[in-house]
Amino acid sequence: MKLLLEIEDEKADFILELLKNFKFVKAKTLSPYKADVFSNLKQSIEEYNQVKEGKTKLISAKELLDEL
Repeated sequence: MKLLLEIEDEKADFILELLKNFKFVKAKTLSPYKADVFSNLKQSIEEYNQVKEGKTKLISAKELLDEL
């Protein structure tokens, strides 16, 4: 199983050190760019699921251009 954790900067060193003490856990940090990509991907999936469930309505390209 893979998990993505969001940890406050001042607590990150402690959590990483703690995880390294477990032989069955492999921990590595993400670059700020990769963390941003994962965050944007997660948000996109959540928005897609809302549309799929009918909680959000999409607008057409014409409606988008009319707003501009």
